[in-house]
Formats: sequence, structure tokens, C-alpha cells
Amino acid sequence: MAPQYAPSLRSRLAPLLLILQTGFIIIAALCFETKETNKLDRKPFLHYYPEFQDVNVMVILGFGFLCTFPVRYGFSGSGFNLLVAIIATQWALILNGIDSWYNTKIIRIDLKSIIKAELCAVSALISIGSVLGKTNPVQLTPIALLEVTGFVLNEWLLQTLLKVRPPNSIMLLHVFGALFGLMLTWILYRDGSKQGFEKEKYDEKSGLFSMLGVVFLWMFWPSFNSVLVDDRTRLKAVCSTYLALAVSAVTAAALAVLSSPRGKLNLIQMQSCILSGGAAVGVSVSVVQQPWEAMALGFTAAILSTLGYRYLKTHLLIAFECHDTCAVLSTHGLPGLLGWLAQLVLQIKDCDDHTVAVRFAVFHICTLFTTVSLSLSMGTLTAFLLKWKFWRPPQNKKCFDDQAFWEVFTHKSQRKKNIRNDQNYFRESH
Repeated sequence: MAPQYAPSLRSRLAPLLLILQTGFIIIAALCFETKETNKLDRKPFLHYYPEFQDVNVMVILGFGFLCTFPVRYGFSGSGFNLLVAIIATQWALILNGIDSWYNTKIIRIDLKSIIKAELCAVSALISIGSVLGKTNPVQLTPIALLEVTGFVLNEWLLQTLLKVRPPNSIMLLHVFGALFGLMLTWILYRDGSKQGFEKEKYDEKSGLFSMLGVVFLWMFWPSFNSVLVDDRTRLKAVCSTYLALAVSAVTAAALAVLSSPRGKLNLIQMQSCILSGGAAVGVSVSVVQQPWEAMALGFTAAILSTLGYRYLKTHLLIAFECHDTCAVLSTHGLPGLLGWLAQLVLQIKDCDDHTVAVRFAVFHICTLFTTVSLSLSMGTLTAFLLKWKFWRPPQNKKCFDDQAFWEVFTHKSQRKKNIRNDQNYFRESH
């Protein structure tokens, strides 16, 4: 007798993905056109290809391995990350090309457009970290589509109405993704989350693979922050990001020992805090001029991230019934807000005209207000959509378990036990 989850995925996931991918192919056939590269135009290709590879490694390997820390969720953590990334990237390519299609009836595809689409997809990967282990791939598909739609709309509003430069508007992905994910996990709260899920734990092997994801992200984050800036400030962006990451890594290790009751390093806490400097500098990279400014940002971001992981995450769960699996608010949200504040302060400090400074402050506050409002509203809309029984979310006993979605090869005796558990689960459900 087949368990309940088998027909659920078979009757929902397969048709959904096939219909979605067929739609992408039809749109590509009608609208996409690859920009040809001639001999005189090879410099942009050679310029963007190494950075395209760096961003690709971050999106696929970095975030993929980062989500494998639950001991029985390695297949799902890496596999669902890849699924969301490629769906979100294709959808972002289409949405980012709407302006071009409106004027020329053609969406031109080149390395820069793919990189920009992957950056939009990162916001979706941040969001699903908040509901990691508690959703099925059928639910993750509309999350990816609606999150990217909201983020591209936010980017268009900032660039059109507030005249925000494209790199600055895109790097708000940390704030947008974290708040979007926070609304998801708040509205989709599960009874029993305060007591903890049975399989929400990690061991040496899963922790090692997750740390490998942190290493990939740490290594390639300078390319991530500098890929869209102009050539004059690219070196400064790379150096600032590296210094901020270095300081945040050292600070995260020190604070992990200080905040531990036993005076030991906490691997999962460090993973959440090591990368905070890169997120903070990414939002403010256009105004960070001096190395010490980047280092101070990394230091402050690590402190905020550590405090958020140790105290804010627990407080959100107990007081607001908001179970943030990967602590995306501490890892991306708080450092992103710190970067926004640093950009405001540093820009006003370097401005000699009082009127211009006030005007910039007003526009900068409006930028954050627009991003926060749209992320919260889109997250709320998506969460209420996912509350329909149509999606068949996994029960608590099936959360953080690969066997609910993957063919997992185990010992013969364990397989018999799993079959009996699946049969009992099927009977209880009916």
C-alpha cells in the first residue's frame, strides 16, 4: 500500500512543474533572443563570465549545502534549493525583460541578464530558509514565483518612482527575502513548534556539509556584491566585502564562545553570523569608501546577527509563534537593515548641501518603507494562499524528513519499519 505522500506528489508536483516549464518554453520561443557576441564585443562576455560562475556557485552550491544541516533533510535541503533557484531564475528572466518586450517585442538574453535574474532568485532562496523542513516542493513552487514577482515589482518601483540605482535596489534582496519569509513562517505556524520538531536536529555529518555551504558563500560573496557595480568602484566593492566578511567571521567565533553556557563554539550559530558582514556591506557598498568602514560594518553586523540568533529567534517563537528555521531575520534581515542605515549615515556625512542631504534622507526612508511594505504584503498573500488544503503540507511527524519526498535507501530492517510507519500514517490520515 502506497503512503499518502506518493499520490500527493504524483498528482500535484509533476503536472505543476511540467505545465510551468512548458509555459516558460513557449514564452522563450516567442520572446527570447540571445544577444550575439562578435569579436568587438567579446570584452563584456569575458568580463561577466567569471563572475557569472561565482554567482552560480553561490546560488547552487552555497545555499544548497547551507540548507542541509537537519540530519534527515540533506536530499531535500539541496534538491529543493536547486528546484527553487532554477524556477525563480527563469521567471525572473521573463519579468525583468517585460520593459524590453514592451518596446521591442524581444527579451534579450545575455550573461548580465542571467546574473540579474539569479540575484532575484536569491531573495526566494532566503525566504524558503524560514520554512525549511516544513513545506513540500508543491508549496515551494508558488513561493518562488510570487516572491520573485514581488521582488521584481519592488525593484521597478524603486527605480521608476524613487530613481534608485539598479545595484542599490537589487541588494535590498536581503531585507525583502527575510521579511517575506518571516510572514510565511508566522502565518503558516504549526502547533508543536515551541516544543521543537522531532527531526529538527543536526549531527557531525550534516553540520559539515552545511559548513561547506558557508565556505562557498564566504569565498564568492565579493563577486556577488560587486557583479553589478561599475568598473570604477568594482575593486572597492570586492575589498570592502572581503574585509567585512573577515571581521564578521572572527567576531562570530568570539561571540559564539561568549554566548554559550558551556563556553564552546556553536556550529549552526556561527553559520548564521559569519556571513552577516557580506549582507550589510552589500546593501551599502556604493557609499563605503574606507576599509575601516567596511570592517566596522562587519563587526556590528556580526554582533546584531549573534544577538538575533541567541535571543530574537527564541522570542519570536515564544511570543509571536513565528518559527524561523534558518534564522533568516538574523542572517539577512538585521544585517540588511544595518547596511541601509549605514548607507544613509555615510551619504549624509559626505554631503555638503543640507537641502540635498534632507532630500536624500527622505527618498532613502521611502525606499525602505516601500521594500518593507511590499515584502510583508506579498509574504502575507502567499502564506494565506498556501493555507489551502490543496497543497497538502507534511504533517509534523513528516517534517524535516527526506523519506516524505525522496527514495531513501536504508538497511532492510529499517525499510520494513519505514513501510509499517507509512502504512500506519496512511490509515490515520483516512
